[in-house]
Amino acid sequence: MKEEFKNKVAVITGASMGMGLAAAKAFAAAGAHVALVDILDASAQAEELKAAGYKAEAFICDVADEKQVKETVEKIVAQFGSIDFAFNNAGIQAPPQELADVSNEIYDRVMDVNLKGIWNFMKYELQQMRRQGSGAIVNNSSLGGLVGLPERAVYHASKHGILGMTKSAALEYAPQGIRINAVCPGIIVTPMVEDMLVGQAEAMNAMIEQLPIKRLGRAEEIADVVLWLCSNASTYVIGQAIAVDGGYTVQ
Repeated sequence: MKEEFKNKVAVITGASMGMGLAAAKAFAAAGAHVALVDILDASAQAEELKAAGYKAEAFICDVADEKQVKETVEKIVAQFGSIDFAFNNAGIQAPPQELADVSNEIYDRVMDVNLKGIWNFMKYELQQMRRQGSGAIVNNSSLGGLVGLPERAVYHASKHGILGMTKSAALEYAPQGIRINAVCPGIIVTPMVEDMLVGQAEAMNAMIEQLPIKRLGRAEEIADVVLWLCSNASTYVIGQAIAVDGGYTVQ
């Protein structure tokens, strides 16, 4: 347990699985009270944390729905009393397609979840943190927020947008005692990536071959960086996009 996290409140979106669940477990192990937010019911995951002696609650919310987000944040604050840390992690993939063939429906849904979803949660998290005069937010972008790839224009545009929003908001809120940064995971073993390894095996295997580290990342390796960005060890880190990608983007 780290003293800086003890009895503080961490909000994690997309917390029912993958990087979100790994972060929820890491925050709990560090001593924080954890709000697991997901469009899916994360009650079983919250109960598992409670059984291990941690304080955790699940909240069902579509991050793309501002009304739901506002109500969810209000419930979290009413139950826990504050929001000290946030990992805005919820996101979806888009099927690989040439830009000219992408439907309006796919474009809108990807942007609604990946970009607007983070904007929605930041908006209400920041209102609470502004009242407190403190807080730390980590937004989950992607190596797709740092580079381009064929047939990934819509997904990568959403992830690039997260970084622009992160950097601008970081400048606004650093003087108010609130730190905002982003993490850019590479190819991490999550349910979404496992589906891609089956459905897009050739492209995914080619990307893995390009990794200097020659392996997929683990969700826990992202959680470690998220906790560091929220910790007292990174108090001078503002508005950064931290690549955790096995060396992919430095080649």
